Amino acid sequence: MTMQAEFDVDTTVTPAGEGRYAAQLAPGWKVGGGLNGGYQLAVLGTAISTHLADKPDPVAVSAYFLSAAEAGPATIDVEVKRAGGRMSTVAAELKQDDATRLSVLATYSDLDRFDGDVRTTATEPDLPPLEECVGRADVPSYVLEMAPLMSRFDMRFPREQAGWTTGEPSGVGRFQAWFRLEGEREPDPLALLLVLDALPPVTFDLGLMGWAPTIELSAHVRAKPAPGWLKVQHHTRNLAGGMFEEDCEVWDSTGRLVAQSRQLALAPRAD
Repeated sequence: MTMQAEFDVDTTVTPAGEGRYAAQLAPGWKVGGGLNGGYQLAVLGTAISTHLADKPDPVAVSAYFLSAAEAGPATIDVEVKRAGGRMSTVAAELKQDDATRLSVLATYSDLDRFDGDVRTTATEPDLPPLEECVGRADVPSYVLEMAPLMSRFDMRFPREQAGWTTGEPSGVGRFQAWFRLEGEREPDPLALLLVLDALPPVTFDLGLMGWAPTIELSAHVRAKPAPGWLKVQHHTRNLAGGMFEEDCEVWDSTGRLVAQSRQLALAPRAD
């Protein structure tokens, strides 16, 4: 019998009535004061994918994080706003008790129908070989205690971008890393929703350590990723008013840009 990957177990949803799905949010995806936003998106995204059986893949997702999610039971309500031939748009909310944790407007389709020309001026990250990069074993213990989710996947940083692990951040505001889910679970469009928010906040590279709660995240999934390691790139250009933007690109093992996002988040507090 094949063991189900941890990611798939922890994002499982069960139909619970007209447009409603039940989930059990897992504690292993905690970061700071709540569960990781990318993990929440993947759970909610799984409910939408289940609801739209013929359009299983996220294409565009706009998500607002309204309160910190906790481990335990949750419900996802999905309402179809437009059912088209190629794409459908839905509104969805993830709730715990009477509290809405996450509210989303999303467009889904079947990405197998999106084959065609690829034209991009974006540049794939040029990463050192995996064995030359800094991995989870090099991350300070207090960071792992704050972010248990880092045990749910493997990520490897170039040494010149890993100064935050030794108290010597570069100050550039950029991270690049190899990424793969635990158990070598291969990437797919739903997993990309997690990947877009899985790396440490890019503010770590600015010397600002701590939880950085996401306010809003817009994600675009451009293609189904090929099997193998992903390359992930985060950067920020502006930190003001106690908030920063974080842009992310995800590239698959064939060198194709498969997902992009921008989020607005609260900067970690100096105390």
